[in-house]
Amino acid sequence: MNLPDYPFTPKRFEVRQGIEMSYLDEGPRDGDVVVMLHGNPSWSYYWRHLVAGLSDRYRCIVPDHVGMGLSDKPDDAPDAQPRYDYTLQSRVDDLDALLQHAGIDGKVTLAVHDWGGMIGSAWALTHRERVARWVVTNTSAFPLPNAKAMPWQIAMGRHSRVGGYLIRRFNLFARGAAHFGTKRTLSADIRQAYTHVYDGWRNAISTLRFMQDIPLSNADRAWPLIEATERALPGYATLPAYIAWGLRDFCFDKHFYDVFDRAWPDAEKHPFQDAGHYVLEDKHEVIVPQIRTFLDRAA
Repeated sequence: MNLPDYPFTPKRFEVRQGIEMSYLDEGPRDGDVVVMLHGNPSWSYYWRHLVAGLSDRYRCIVPDHVGMGLSDKPDDAPDAQPRYDYTLQSRVDDLDALLQHAGIDGKVTLAVHDWGGMIGSAWALTHRERVARWVVTNTSAFPLPNAKAMPWQIAMGRHSRVGGYLIRRFNLFARGAAHFGTKRTLSADIRQAYTHVYDGWRNAISTLRFMQDIPLSNADRAWPLIEATERALPGYATLPAYIAWGLRDFCFDKHFYDVFDRAWPDAEKHPFQDAGHYVLEDKHEVIVPQIRTFLDRAA
């Protein structure tokens, strides 16, 4: 598989019995740790420019969540062996297992995108003292804002059996995000890097399960976690935080940005009117140096 601008050699470890997680561990072992958490339907490839821009000084830990990227893609059927439960809590537990495996027990910077924000903020609920800084890009740590309607692209997978079938059968969500998630036109090789890892019914399972796990009410399993992360959000206002936001995002739009803007008034904020959901694809030439300056200053 051709992966432009991804010269890294992923590592693997058994995060659960019979299930391996792929992850990057780039940079000096004694460097300040930056944990980069992707969402759906991307993978560690989303963070490649930031890894390249930081790994001379910072230790960059970048997982592919189970079912995503180069990690194993187990089934979740009741009789599956091995079986994986595609829930937010599973993602949080996997992150904790990865950090333990890598021998990281000190402070970290959490860099988050899309549902990576929920994973990181849920992990932080029980590791508050270990969060040194935040780097936030088009994400969430709270329920869907009241003023924001559920995007039809998400509702198609979350609420429709036909939509779910189409997503898995034709890899629609990853393909759509690669085409419409940026204002910049991505090359065919880059689009393929985002989508090829999810080609096929088995490989696309997590792109659908992520949607189906989105909590909208207390009837959903992840609802207690998302309520807790929402309550915790203002408590991070004293930590150094950098926010880059593509305002042309179809999902995590200005409604989400405004919540962070209010909760963290002193954060360094860079909203971009000409960038979309994959803001690092649209603006990495600007954002990566900004993040490097932010981290060097806050170190």
